Amino acid sequence: MGVPKFYRWISERYPCLSEVVKEHQIPEFDNLYLDMNGIIHQCSHPNDEDVHFRISEEKIFADIFHYLEVLFRTIKPQKVFFMAVDGVAPRAKMNQQRGRRFRSAKEAEDKIKKALEKGEILPTEARFDSNCITPGTDFMARLQDQLQYFVNSKQTSDRSWQGVQVYLSGHETPGEGEHKIMEFIRSENARPGHDPNTRHCLYGLDADLIMLGLTSHEPHFSLLREEVRFGGKKSQKRITAPEETTFHLLHLSLMREYIDYEFSALRTQIGFPYDLERIIDDWVLMGFLVGNDFIPHLPNLHINHDALPLLYRTYISVLPQLGGYLNENGHLNLGNFEKYLEKLSEFDREHFNEVFVDLKWFESKVGNKYLNEAAGRAAEKEAANKEPPEEEEEEDDIFESELRQYKRTYYMTKMGVDVVSDEFLSGQARCYVEGIQWILHYYYHGVQSWSWYYPHHYAPFLSDIRNIADLRLTFDIGRPFMPFQQLLAVLPAASKDLLPQSYRPLMTSDSSSIIQYYPLDFKTDLNGKQQEWEAVVLIPFIDETRLLAAMEPCNEHLTKWEKTRNRHTECIVYTYDTDVDLTYPSPLPLLFPNITATAVPMDAWHVSMAHVGRPIDRSALYFCGFPTLQHIKHKFYKKKGGVMVFQQPSRGENTILEIIQQEEPLCEEVAARVLGRPVFVSWPHLEEARVVAVSDGETRFVLEEPPGVQKVYERPSSPPPTRTSHLSDKDHKDWVKDVQGNTEHFMKRKGIVVKETAVVVYVQQLTGRKYVPLPDGSVVLEKQWSRQVLNFPYQTVVKDIEAFDSCHARFRTLEELFPPTSNVFMVGHPYYGALGEVLDSSDVIKEGRVRVVFNVPQEPQLESLIHNQHKFSVRYSPGYILASRLGVTSYLVSRFSGSIFIGRGSKRNPCGEQKANVGLNLKFNKKNEEVPGYTRRTEKEWLYSSAVEELLGEYLERFSEVFDLVSRNSHDDVFYEDDIWPAAEHNGAQKVSEITSWLREHPVSLVGRTSCDLQVLDGNIVEKIEEQVERAKTKKSSKKVRVTVRPHLLFKPMEQHQGVVPDPDAEFQLFDRVVNIRDSFTVPLGLRGTVVGIQGAAREPEVLYEVVFDEEFVGGLTIRCTMGRGYRLPSCALINLSHGVRAESGAHKLTAIVKPQRQAGPPPQVSHPSVPLYTPLYPSVPPIYTLIRLQNNHKQPGGGRTDPQGGRKPNKYIIHYRYVSSIKYTIDISLVVLKGTMVLKEMLKIDSPSPGLVACQVKLSNGLVLQGPQCPSEHEAKEKAALLTLQRLTSMGLGFPLPPSMFSGIGTMRSPHMGATPPLFNQSGQYTVPAFIFVLFLCPAPARGPAPSPTLPIGSHNQFVPLQVTKKRVSSNRKGQDGREFYRKQNLPTGQSQATSQHAGQPQGQGKVDPPPGNRSPAPSGQPEGMAATTTQYTPPRQAPPHTPGSASKRRNRKLAVNFLPAKVSE
Repeated sequence: MGVPKFYRWISERYPCLSEVVKEHQIPEFDNLYLDMNGIIHQCSHPNDEDVHFRISEEKIFADIFHYLEVLFRTIKPQKVFFMAVDGVAPRAKMNQQRGRRFRSAKEAEDKIKKALEKGEILPTEARFDSNCITPGTDFMARLQDQLQYFVNSKQTSDRSWQGVQVYLSGHETPGEGEHKIMEFIRSENARPGHDPNTRHCLYGLDADLIMLGLTSHEPHFSLLREEVRFGGKKSQKRITAPEETTFHLLHLSLMREYIDYEFSALRTQIGFPYDLERIIDDWVLMGFLVGNDFIPHLPNLHINHDALPLLYRTYISVLPQLGGYLNENGHLNLGNFEKYLEKLSEFDREHFNEVFVDLKWFESKVGNKYLNEAAGRAAEKEAANKEPPEEEEEEDDIFESELRQYKRTYYMTKMGVDVVSDEFLSGQARCYVEGIQWILHYYYHGVQSWSWYYPHHYAPFLSDIRNIADLRLTFDIGRPFMPFQQLLAVLPAASKDLLPQSYRPLMTSDSSSIIQYYPLDFKTDLNGKQQEWEAVVLIPFIDETRLLAAMEPCNEHLTKWEKTRNRHTECIVYTYDTDVDLTYPSPLPLLFPNITATAVPMDAWHVSMAHVGRPIDRSALYFCGFPTLQHIKHKFYKKKGGVMVFQQPSRGENTILEIIQQEEPLCEEVAARVLGRPVFVSWPHLEEARVVAVSDGETRFVLEEPPGVQKVYERPSSPPPTRTSHLSDKDHKDWVKDVQGNTEHFMKRKGIVVKETAVVVYVQQLTGRKYVPLPDGSVVLEKQWSRQVLNFPYQTVVKDIEAFDSCHARFRTLEELFPPTSNVFMVGHPYYGALGEVLDSSDVIKEGRVRVVFNVPQEPQLESLIHNQHKFSVRYSPGYILASRLGVTSYLVSRFSGSIFIGRGSKRNPCGEQKANVGLNLKFNKKNEEVPGYTRRTEKEWLYSSAVEELLGEYLERFSEVFDLVSRNSHDDVFYEDDIWPAAEHNGAQKVSEITSWLREHPVSLVGRTSCDLQVLDGNIVEKIEEQVERAKTKKSSKKVRVTVRPHLLFKPMEQHQGVVPDPDAEFQLFDRVVNIRDSFTVPLGLRGTVVGIQGAAREPEVLYEVVFDEEFVGGLTIRCTMGRGYRLPSCALINLSHGVRAESGAHKLTAIVKPQRQAGPPPQVSHPSVPLYTPLYPSVPPIYTLIRLQNNHKQPGGGRTDPQGGRKPNKYIIHYRYVSSIKYTIDISLVVLKGTMVLKEMLKIDSPSPGLVACQVKLSNGLVLQGPQCPSEHEAKEKAALLTLQRLTSMGLGFPLPPSMFSGIGTMRSPHMGATPPLFNQSGQYTVPAFIFVLFLCPAPARGPAPSPTLPIGSHNQFVPLQVTKKRVSSNRKGQDGREFYRKQNLPTGQSQATSQHAGQPQGQGKVDPPPGNRSPAPSGQPEGMAATTTQYTPPRQAPPHTPGSASKRRNRKLAVNFLPAKVSE
């Protein structure tokens, strides 16, 4: 059957069936099975359209092994890993294999011929012949040796492979790969101790895997496959790297429930017990009728013509009359099947009725009823021998006569018979039913005959399959072909070099007795299909007897090596055993060493045909990750809902699930029931989460916890701390948007109708589990929750279900968790992010410490590059600038940089629907994608680089006539060849071919496109980063330090920690240095790199960081860097070294925060900042921090302080400051102002301590913070804060008009003289800035000497930009609280402060790392930490290079969420 058609049809009919594989929520599987041939084809010839493509055999093997590693690491099987390569297939399959290989060889030959005719120069190396992926070839023999070495190597060196049994069924074991897997599953199912809840995952691309999985009747069975994209070009390059591939999990557990819904009407109609398992068996049988790999599809029965719904409707109407099912555990009930086909045969009449009308019309036009002249003459001759019909013959008789003649014509033209007799039709019927029975045996019991095959290219009509109830169908098991016999049976003459030398003349010599089986030219017949790959290849079937007889004389000429390839062997099982000491020789001894082998050959599996699988245990236990339609009451129906499954609305019917509304819940009752407790969300793909807030649009109940605490409150005796608040008008509008967004998502993507939502719950999803040390020296495995908060309608939340949890704690004590030689990472200070090895800690483990030796390498210096990045960045210009340089309109620049379609013919007389895209394809509005280095999208417009200008200039010079026509017809969507080249001497099709060939050969065609939400560093900057890294390597100044550490400051790479972020406070930015913390991963453990891109996502765990690592590694990607050094990883795989430096030194850069900002309440919002990197004035000097704190003991609504005598006094501002060591700092305030007035970054709304009042803060790019007065309204607070900012900056000499005084007790500021500004500190070290200015300086000062004091004339270029305002409540502003706590600690004496991190007198390089006590204070009541938006895509900020005069880049800055507070003291 057409694989994509069937997969697409069921995916659209059952929208929840498959889901995208997300690393943080993959279900746990016991067994993983791989149908290896799909991987081999993917890695060896990814793009057959490219005749220039060449690949070495070593590269193919390396890519295959890497693919296997990625799949194993993704699924993480717990018990069995089964790899199955196609062996010799049954004869029934060989016919299809033969046709496929003949067609691929011919297509390859035609492509090469066309390329040579165009004058293309092809590589001298031989191309890879995909037909070599056939059992018995030299390539497959070498692949088998490499696979055996690979498995032994992984089990020897990789701990994750040592706990599973690895099965390798190679090409020498007879049978197709997927059917060898099913034999294993059936044999395991027949074992007495088989666990019925075994969880299976089968990887493969064939749609019949769905059938095979359902025949197992296993309840927990999922299919893993690559994402299928429809509507794309055939020539589009396929993604070969598994890291770049999007995988889907198709859950057969859901498929079973959908099938139950499909035939639910039978529950009340049949007179025998309704059995879903038997319904599924019949569903599998019906799928065979639309075609498969063994028999052709029935005439006119096509999936894309709604054949499957017809089969289902017929089944529902017939089954109540049968008294039993059609398929009885793989045995065909011929009596019931005949009645089903009899009812189904009405389709033949209905279809011909449409054809009959067309034939009558055609007859009136041409005078002949049949398109085939020979058939028409035969029909007329037969009609002449009959008696003429009476005049009163009814039209029904005419219809029946025409129908018979129509079918007769089909058999005569398709099958080449002269007489369509009853015996012929009876033979056709028997042959077809025999084929159906053989297939059922093959799927349920294995091969029942190796030699049987369907001997025709076409199937009979449904109405001709009659009188089959009394047939006796038996099969002779026979023997499988030997590998060389199959090679001669399926390969074309073009692939003769894959055969041993002695057999090649049988394909090419005219004297060969079987030469007629290898035609050089042949015909194909679409036979009602639409795609060429679906066509029937009309080549003769191999005669087994003649083939074996012709091969016999050649067998004695085989070499010893060839004879070893021509054999059958059994499957091999590998188990890790430390007691086994067998040596496995390396197939490439110069590259790989010999290793220890643990392989044991196994006998073939044989299961009795009478065996029936055990009934499924339908207990209430839920297995996490395996979706189910249970737990929520709903009803179902089918309609054309346009559900978006494959990047576009579905065209057919969807199964819609409508949640049944219960009585409207009260928000207070919901909060009491679920707040602080675990629930399951995202029904039916349930994911565990913790509820942190509940809201009905008017009232909000929020879980009130201290910062960093994420506790589950499951005991009724300890209710969660709750805060209740009422939503403002804006919050209510946001709540309504959340409801609308959820309703649309459930319907458009899942086909689920949620109806009206009364209550929304806000949750933090489970990210993983982490070992947490306790004071008594023990460790516990605790669930970890995301900081991001998502919202879901309450009616879609599943509560109070029992879930199977297989994550049992492996370790109980610190000794078990941190044994000697284990790897750990430091997440405290100093040595943040350093990789270490645990030493013997027996003497300190009782004290709660672990002894570790850390390796601290030399880090590259990137500060200079960061400050000068604008010199290396690609400059972008608006379209009108490019247009003016090229002498064209901006419309042409915009149009040609996208897509332009040219059709055949002319606008008035188009020829067909074929269109060619001759645009540059550098921007994609609908997909929101751009091409780095060429185009960039801002909020208002597209920007273009100079490379686009050069490309358009060359295009204009080569094909100016295309520009002329497009400019004259700007409103057209499609242009036509004859309109562009109207002259007779011009060949429009040839011109279009020249344009497409030029574009395909241009380097721009090799550049990948990325999302517009992806922040990236240009390739030139990445190259400079690599140079700095190489320069740092030459110093080789890494050091080893030996310390004892508190265990909570150590992160140990292990399976239980997958998905857990090592440091939740880390903020990722471009240029950040990171280290990989994953073990047994593509990227080596502990390898360091630099962040060069940030790819946003809707959810925090799905954000990916593009990292260029310091070393090349196997499986590395090329991301604007040296080949093999790039990779994309989530935050849970990285420790941010730069964050550690910032936290330790306190020098927070003023750049956008990647994490979602905490908001006051649902619905949370996510900011999309896009700002230049902050550049310090003096990079080499430590920074100075100055914090102003408002001292108010008795606050009143006026913002003032109440005097004891009752009078009001103005606020009193006290300046607190601290500077480092004894260095003398002198800071010129004019420099601060110069730096701070470039951009007014944001205004943050904060709650006033007084009820009902609002205050606003204004923050500048260098950290300057100004707080406005308390006001009764938000608008007034913003206005006055902005005026205050202008006033203060004017008072510092910027020349702004002075606004009137706003505060009681503070008069209007006078502009100072424009001369030199006095220093911040006097000679005695006292602060000299006026007391009314309260700021947070992040500007470093020069080490010595007075700073220059430039004058700032009125009207200078330093001007304000419009304010960008975001809001934030101070009641939830944990950062402000943390900042005050920070300075409470920082004001300790210097010696005492240093003692908190390292004891005095310790030798250098060794010490105890202990956290200072009480480093966090309880947060004020407010929103739970991590609340973030779900309606707005979670997109990290795009960091643009600093603007320089003349730069064409004018990207609009987005709203910024910036952390201007000092670093928190780390433990």
